Amino acid sequence: MRNFFVKSHGLGNDYLVVNSHDIRFELSEKNIKTICDVHYGLGSDGILALVDTSNADFGLRILNPDGSEAEKSGNGLRIFAKFLFDHGYTQSESFSIDTLGGVVQAEVIETENGKARTIRIDMGRPEFEAAKVPVKSKLTECLDEELELEGKSYRINCVSVGNPHCVILKNELSMDEIMQYGSQIENHIKFPNRINVQFARVVSRDLAEILIWERGAGYTLASGSSSSAVAAVLVKKGLTNRKLTIKMPGGELKLEVDEDWQIHMTGEVREIATGHFSPELLNELTR
Repeated sequence: MRNFFVKSHGLGNDYLVVNSHDIRFELSEKNIKTICDVHYGLGSDGILALVDTSNADFGLRILNPDGSEAEKSGNGLRIFAKFLFDHGYTQSESFSIDTLGGVVQAEVIETENGKARTIRIDMGRPEFEAAKVPVKSKLTECLDEELELEGKSYRINCVSVGNPHCVILKNELSMDEIMQYGSQIENHIKFPNRINVQFARVVSRDLAEILIWERGAGYTLASGSSSSAVAAVLVKKGLTNRKLTIKMPGGELKLEVDEDWQIHMTGEVREIATGHFSPELLNELTR
């Protein structure tokens, strides 16, 4: 169907999904910003575009609301997997998806009325080597390294799960704090490709709470890749078990970091709406 879109959310982190062959406008920075704008467009935390690939069953581009492109998104991958399953692109409950951050395996764990409800994503292995995150560091692995901001300093832990993350362990979580310092950390000179930011609090061996500042999107209710990054850091530092729940303002995800350091993420997804871009919006997008 021409110019068709689906809007879905994973724990409040919402994306628009399109088939790149079915839209007649370019996914340019300007158009992405317009579509994702809550006032002038449809409003979204990003756009997921089905594209051709020879590396996996399906190809995916992940586009942030500021027009930049992300390597990987855990919530985005679950939303995209639901789109593929629900809208007839596959009848299999297990399939592979090619992203800029690597090929991942998706599995439909639970269905409801024939629609995917719970999705498991194998997020791959975490990369702690500083140069590969990337982060400018004197250490081989950027763990417990000091980060200086304007009037504030943090002990940071950096990891890549296909995209870069900066995990900061806290005794208490403050919304005001992440709103004040999230952008400064994201855009700090230490991070050549910018970085996703998580403030994390360990509640028990099986539970951690996090707040998220997402690269290219800002404060976010939930993030699968952020949850994966936090789980990897907490297991690396021996602070939690390998199976744990990550709690976010938008909801909870189940994470497992197995003995081979493969990260498995499981959580629910929900479809919000389906529709077509209006002729008036299309005229603006194709100017």
